[in-house]
Amino acid sequence: MKKSGLENQSKTDWERVDSLSDEEIDYSDIPELDDVFFEKATLVPAKKLVTIRLDADVIAWLKRNGRGYQTRANKILRTVMEAQENSGKKRAAGG
Repeated sequence: MKKSGLENQSKTDWERVDSLSDEEIDYSDIPELDDVFFEKATLVPAKKLVTIRLDADVIAWLKRNGRGYQTRANKILRTVMEAQENSGKKRAAGG
C-alpha cells in the first residue's frame, strides 16, 4: 500500500507563525552569542552537488562505517587538498 506522505507533514501552524511580529516572538530560551561563541565558530564551506565515479571497493570501504560515507569522503579529500596546499606554501617559502 502506498503511503500518503501525511505523516511527514509539519504540525506547526505556519500561518500563525508568519503573522507574528518580531516583538511577539519569545526569544528568552535562546542564549546570547558572546565572544566565546565567535572564537569557537568556524566557517563551513558551501556544498555543491556533483556526480563522481569511484571504484566499487572504495565506496564499500567508505560505507563500511555506516551512514555519512559522503561526508567521510569529503573529509578525506579536504585533508589531502590542505596537505598539498600546505606543502606548496612551504616549498614556495623555501622550507
